[in-house]
Amino acid sequence: MDVTQARTFLAIVEGGNFVAASKRLFVTQSTVSARIKALEEQLGKPLFTRSKAGTALTPAGHQFYRFARSFVRVWEEARHQVAVPEAFDDTLAVGGQVSLWNRLLTRWVPVFQERRPRVALRCMSGMPQRLMREMSEGTLDLAILYRPEHRPGMAVEELIEDQLILVTAAPDRPLTESYIYCEWGTGFGEWHAAQFPELHNPGLAIDLGAIGVNLVINQKGAAYLPRRIVEPHLEEGLLTGIEDAPAFPYPAYAVWQEEFVDHGVMEDALATLRETAEASMRGELPPPYWA
Repeated sequence: MDVTQARTFLAIVEGGNFVAASKRLFVTQSTVSARIKALEEQLGKPLFTRSKAGTALTPAGHQFYRFARSFVRVWEEARHQVAVPEAFDDTLAVGGQVSLWNRLLTRWVPVFQERRPRVALRCMSGMPQRLMREMSEGTLDLAILYRPEHRPGMAVEELIEDQLILVTAAPDRPLTESYIYCEWGTGFGEWHAAQFPELHNPGLAIDLGAIGVNLVINQKGAAYLPRRIVEPHLEEGLLTGIEDAPAFPYPAYAVWQEEFVDHGVMEDALATLRETAEASMRGELPPPYWA
């Protein structure tokens, strides 16, 4: 068995079928099928059953799942350790949604580096599905995101009690003319449809995360955006909060592998994240140079 076969197996489990796995891995469905066939031949047991209802794990597949996750994680950990730069003792791979790098994780990086100067950081941004997949595969050690999936072996901790609030760059324009729908997940979409049935199909919808605030300001529009992101713009007068508009709870979470909870580097990463998040919400840290 090689790591590619294990990753393919995990992609099918997480995606729910062979088609979804092929899209996640950017390979053809026949390639996915060939890898699983070879894996099943090596193990001597079928791992999946396929029917019109979808793809399901066999008893052998359920048993193999935890070993596949461990195998991929061990491989990634070995790869990280071998690639540790000279003058460093360890590496920490951290991923976060774009919205959370802005005004949070960019502030955390120097705080962590001061605490752990001999730990090399590898930072990336991505969508929640990608971050959770890379957590499962062991490519990431720590992920910061909204609405994480709860998976076996992963610890989840709320980091920030944020809210989505309705703001406008043109208080005199009717909301029906200026509204821009920002995509913040299924839960927000269902809540929004119930609260604002008249705004269910605006002329502009975006899925840009925190950088959508720039478009809202430039377009003289209105939208639901994270309070943490828009507060400086509210203070500057570029945006105005719409009174009496309901807020939508939108906390951010830290996710990591439970087996690393007692690892010194992870303990310091989480501790400095908590400190940075608390200071950021109190407005005690200066904004990053690009915010």
